[in-house]
Amino acid sequence: MSEQSVLTVSDDLPLAVARPVHSGKVRSVYFLRPEDSRRLIQERGYPVALHSDLAVMVISDRLSAFDCLWRSDSFTGVQGKGAALNAIAAHWFECFESAQLAPHHLLEMPHPMVWIVRQAKPLMIEAIARRYITGSLWRAYQRGERSIGGVELADGLAQFQRFPELLFTPSTKGIVRGLANVPQTDDAPVSAVALRKHFSAFGLQSEAQLDACVTALRAGFECIEQALARHGELLVDTKFEFGIAPALHGGDELIYMDEVGTPDSSRIWRKDDWERGQPREHSKEQFREALLSWVEDQDMLLDPTRMSERSHYAKHNPVPDEFFEDLSRTYAAQAEGILGSPLPTIERPREQILDLLTDSFGLVL
Repeated sequence: MSEQSVLTVSDDLPLAVARPVHSGKVRSVYFLRPEDSRRLIQERGYPVALHSDLAVMVISDRLSAFDCLWRSDSFTGVQGKGAALNAIAAHWFECFESAQLAPHHLLEMPHPMVWIVRQAKPLMIEAIARRYITGSLWRAYQRGERSIGGVELADGLAQFQRFPELLFTPSTKGIVRGLANVPQTDDAPVSAVALRKHFSAFGLQSEAQLDACVTALRAGFECIEQALARHGELLVDTKFEFGIAPALHGGDELIYMDEVGTPDSSRIWRKDDWERGQPREHSKEQFREALLSWVEDQDMLLDPTRMSERSHYAKHNPVPDEFFEDLSRTYAAQAEGILGSPLPTIERPREQILDLLTDSFGLVL
């Protein structure tokens, strides 16, 4: 790995924006001015309504786990991680288009670490789909919980067991206030019944739009699942995010947002490992597992009430370099397996991105 090829700060580019940059755990979002959005829609021929607002999303190589950012002894980020996530998600979006699923927000990927997207009003829902019992769901099941996100689980399930049907276990995206039985915290479990009863509180315009959301979740999961199966891999669980955006020919439409089917938002196993009863993670989950084995106090990572302690620990305790190096190889292998070609090596990504957004897009101040 080379620190020169790692981009960890992505929210300080001098772009012309309409409002402050949003810096997420992995991506930074630059909300373009209306005049630049209109210009680029016409210049680049984007197939969206002319009054759509656009954004530039710059991905980083930062590593977030258990809601904290981590570093290693020598590295501030995971080499190739951002480019892998962008390429994989863009590939799945193309597959969704071919399958005529719901539209998505990605308009162009002019650089391995840059997306041009259309803005949308995000739904306050983390739409999580699960095919197998593992991870946090298995830990909750071991504690005796049988109702997860409004889904009732039978007794006697075994770890790694495949569910007869795909489970939809939504949680809140951000804090949703004033609803009975919905905790006012981020990532709070919410039942499908509560979503239907209070659809407007979650940003939905109608119950029919909620039905469209569930349909898009199932269709997207199955599209990715079938493609991974051809590589001998299993899509274990994944997360989708949705938003409402102007449709090309008037009105609004539900669209996929953020990323889909990546090793950051999904668990992926080799089928032969699962059949032997020993699935190994080929996603960011391998880092979570390594971290749980490495720290002395596992509860610090798992207990939501200890978030401030966890953040302090992550800031002051670098993990071994091999954690980052192993994850870099995993992201590269996943991307190459899905795309059929290796990822490009990026040297000095910040300089490359600035040159591109200046010369080709006219967005740098």
